[in-house]
Amino acid sequence: MDIEATSLEGVKLLTPQRRVDTRGWFSESWNVNTLSRAGIECAFVQDNHSRSEASCTLRGLHYQHPPHAQDKLVSCVRGAILDVVVDVRLGSPDYTRWLAVKLTEEKGNQLFIPKGFLHGFVTLVDDTEVQYKCSDFYAPEHDGAVRWDSLDIDWGLSTAPILSPKDAHAPTFDEWTSPFNYVSQA
Repeated sequence: MDIEATSLEGVKLLTPQRRVDTRGWFSESWNVNTLSRAGIECAFVQDNHSRSEASCTLRGLHYQHPPHAQDKLVSCVRGAILDVVVDVRLGSPDYTRWLAVKLTEEKGNQLFIPKGFLHGFVTLVDDTEVQYKCSDFYAPEHDGAVRWDSLDIDWGLSTAPILSPKDAHAPTFDEWTSPFNYVSQA
């Protein structure tokens, strides 16, 4: 597995190796020992799977606040997405900086997102499926969202996105107070 640091501390791009033969391919998509050697120390307790029928479906920017904050390992298992993370750890040198990474079925790449980041994605093609592992269980009373268009993120959109009511009515970043604090990983 290739594991690359990104421009945001703690966020990593993972690309599992694929073994290809006449039947197709095989890939090890997650291995606790491999991730531990790369400095990713978390236990995943829940897997989520979403399907979006239409391209330009935008989900986010979401978070789950402490004490049920979540690390996530996101992959696109069908289609393609632009996956976006925003550092919202108070005191972080990267505070409010964002990163967008294209995750595709063909490439099989994944994005590791530690606690303290907003997360969202927009589908780039119809019939897209996303799977992600979480380090804590879903806790509705700790669930939250920040409006997708309130941080000057380049989503690469040419038309208005398809949004859920939750995302359409989320508070803007300026109306929101981050519940996350920065702890240096150095």
